[in-house]
Amino acid sequence: MRKINIPGYLRFLAKRAIFLLLTLMIATYLTIIIANFGGYIDEILKSQIEWEVSWELSRDPAFRKLPEEEQERIRLRMIEDRIKARGLDKPFILRSIIYLRDALTLSLGRAMYLRSAGGSSRVADIILERLPWSVLLFTTGTILSALVGIYVGLYMAKRALGVFDRSMMVTAILTSSIPAWFFGIIFLLVFSIQLGIFPPGGLVSRPHTELFAYIIDVLYHLALPLITWVFASFGGWAYVTRNIVIQIMREDFVMAARAKGLPERRILYKYVLRPAAPPIVTMLALAIIASWTGAIITETVFSWPGLGTLYWEAIGVMDAPVIIGLTVIYAYLYVITIFILDLVYALLDPRVRTLGG
Repeated sequence: MRKINIPGYLRFLAKRAIFLLLTLMIATYLTIIIANFGGYIDEILKSQIEWEVSWELSRDPAFRKLPEEEQERIRLRMIEDRIKARGLDKPFILRSIIYLRDALTLSLGRAMYLRSAGGSSRVADIILERLPWSVLLFTTGTILSALVGIYVGLYMAKRALGVFDRSMMVTAILTSSIPAWFFGIIFLLVFSIQLGIFPPGGLVSRPHTELFAYIIDVLYHLALPLITWVFASFGGWAYVTRNIVIQIMREDFVMAARAKGLPERRILYKYVLRPAAPPIVTMLALAIIASWTGAIITETVFSWPGLGTLYWEAIGVMDAPVIIGLTVIYAYLYVITIFILDLVYALLDPRVRTLGG
């Protein structure tokens, strides 16, 4: 196994981290600029401040005893003070820097209409409550579909142009051309409504006081959407893996290994899979990101309480702070995943460290 140049590796990771951080800042700032055309974000924040002040004052018995004119004067003064405290009275360039700071520190403000299960209106609380369920379903599903697809793809490559290879190629084309949510509807009709094997959706059937019973119920509800996602995705993995492996099998170093009389299994795992690993790892990382951002309809079909369903709900009621907060969270997830991908990629392929350094 090759020795890793630790200083060079750390320099490579530091450069990549700085580059990705700058990318995150630029993407977030552009989102703020675009979203605030016409002062839209400013109006949302001012409306939130007015609502918060009115709500706080309405709960103050001493305030309610004051004359209406005095009440209005106090309310307007408090609103003005908070607008100044938030920097909303400053020029847009300065305000945009404040928005960028808040977004990067995940100070995402309060939702206009949506609330978390605990009743919180903070956007960060609402998103963090939904994030683990999207990760549980789609990260698990993507990894499982990749493992199944890679195994099937290797088998296809070993028996290229055979009956199994041709039939799986047709299956891969069909499953890749049909969206996962469509399979979800079909699977719900068959396995839930007709056969009654799985529940029709949701996270749990009823409230639980015992942790073990709660976990079992969640896994039971997770099974059908997970099976749907794996079924819809594994064919594409198998097809791509098959093509990569067949191409590598034609390389000179593989032919030389065969000429030496090495066992086929050793050739496959040592000489074929190793150079095939970097593009497969890249595909896996990008597929995980795509699964998070493309889960709106799939989660809605199964009533799965993840980020996709939250996006759908936020769009339905035009809750702009939640929509913007989700965009920022997705940007963070993307940057973190790409950094982990760079870390793994540099371990698998030393040429990346050479080019990156």
